[in-house]
Amino acid sequence: MRSDLVKQGVTKAPHRSLFKASGLTDEEIDRPLVGVVNSFNEIVPGHIELRQMAEAVKKGVLIGGGTPLEFPTIAVCDGIAMNHEGMKYSLVSREIIADSIEIMAKAHGLDGLVLIPSCDKVVPGMLMAAARLNIPAIIVSGGPMLAGKAKGNKVDLTTVFEGVGKVCNNSMSNSELKLLEEKACPTCGSCSGMFTANSMNCMTEVLGMALPGNGTIPAVYSERKRLAKKTGMQIMKLIENDLLPRDIMNSEVFENALTVDMALGCSTNTVLHLTAIANEAEVNLNLEKINKISGMVPNLCKLSPAGPYHIEDLYEAGGIMAVIKELSKKNLIHLNVKTSRGVALGKLCENSEKVGNKIIADIENPYRTTGGIRVLRGNLAPDGAVVKQSAVDESMMSTVANAKVFNSEEAAVEAILGGKIKPKDTIVIRYEGPKGGPGMREMLTPTSALGGMGLDKSVSLITDGRFSGGTRGAAIGHVSPEALEGGPIALVKDGDSIKIDIEKGILELLVDEKELQSRREKLEIKTKDLSGYLSKYSKMVSSASEGAICK
Repeated sequence: MRSDLVKQGVTKAPHRSLFKASGLTDEEIDRPLVGVVNSFNEIVPGHIELRQMAEAVKKGVLIGGGTPLEFPTIAVCDGIAMNHEGMKYSLVSREIIADSIEIMAKAHGLDGLVLIPSCDKVVPGMLMAAARLNIPAIIVSGGPMLAGKAKGNKVDLTTVFEGVGKVCNNSMSNSELKLLEEKACPTCGSCSGMFTANSMNCMTEVLGMALPGNGTIPAVYSERKRLAKKTGMQIMKLIENDLLPRDIMNSEVFENALTVDMALGCSTNTVLHLTAIANEAEVNLNLEKINKISGMVPNLCKLSPAGPYHIEDLYEAGGIMAVIKELSKKNLIHLNVKTSRGVALGKLCENSEKVGNKIIADIENPYRTTGGIRVLRGNLAPDGAVVKQSAVDESMMSTVANAKVFNSEEAAVEAILGGKIKPKDTIVIRYEGPKGGPGMREMLTPTSALGGMGLDKSVSLITDGRFSGGTRGAAIGHVSPEALEGGPIALVKDGDSIKIDIEKGILELLVDEKELQSRREKLEIKTKDLSGYLSKYSKMVSSASEGAICK
């Protein structure tokens, strides 16, 4: 056992003494030591109930003959962190989570890990740690929130964000917004649409790192606790068979993840996170592969914000295994890959069948013939940009728009809510990239404000930052290189024409090269006075096109 490093032999008598100081018996010390990584806190609704999940996991580990040892890690709520300096700390927390798990596992010689995340950056952070450590590991999340109901309609967090725009546009009263505030988030769990947290939790199933159901069983269902117990039992089998994360997460598995991502219409943040996880697993994953798969895979789901359905509906329709089964009908999935269940993916999904054709469309009649995410390139984004095309209105798929340029999210939001943005404008928000933000803030506030003000079908957004999984509309993020690195987005001026063709993957600044060269020669990069962790992060982080990984 890996834990023999800290418990076997005469030289480890002091170590055993310390374990006994924690209350462990010789019998417990002799068993495999399983780290139970709990991201519980009392701030984040997706994490508020994770104590119960951890207790269920520990019971499963005990049933399987192991000794569970719980330790914590952090979690940021993107919704609470949104539209202020707190959002600069969201993406950066991913690296801290991965690093902290590595430290605890290595320092204490653990035999395996059960990872308990729920929200946006915690899921990829834990997967990155699993791939980096390459010891037996498995994930069970806290599960998705149920959708809310207001005046007979299903609502969610994005409904509230869009309500702010409606109030500013005088199309909703403050009392109606108050009702949404009360009703939109009715239970604990990760927010109820196909936003980043649920996108990544669905990916855990496809990556083979979680048991079936982890992505879709609602947080408040007792089935979620049973899944946690089974996950605790399963880690003991992984340890017994020495089945490691890199045995599971190979190149074919990442192709599967991208395929299901495109079918589901996941958050554009999955591009950042899957790239970063693949990097830790020593698998090559780039934007070219993402675009290739997007061009081959039909979009089968229209989940919020792209459509009216929520994760609870996907659960009732058969879940992720039913989506995989549908995709397999066109031979779009590698079915022979390993999973943490100990059997091939094809075996896991063979008895899964989708219910109806609304939540999961028939593969012969998809919502779109191409995937949910599109990578754009052109002289404005030589290294690429990303858009969630499944959430873009058809009228915005191809357009030439006039640039309105802002050097921060706050300035852009002020202009939107102040009525300064008109149809056919494209809002350019720069100096919000991984280095320039720093931290590549999500921008649900400006996109939701546009939606609430009725401008989401006539105004596009372009940024070197990123957008929330709750964003809909022609919101193009991850523009690389970013402004702080002198990327072309730093050269854009008010009134410039920008061509956007999502179908053809084009993002072009319609300014002649001679003029652009003149602007380059006069360009003054806008830097920020940084301190603390953000200062360190800005120096280490790579481009969004590489997954915003720290080197």
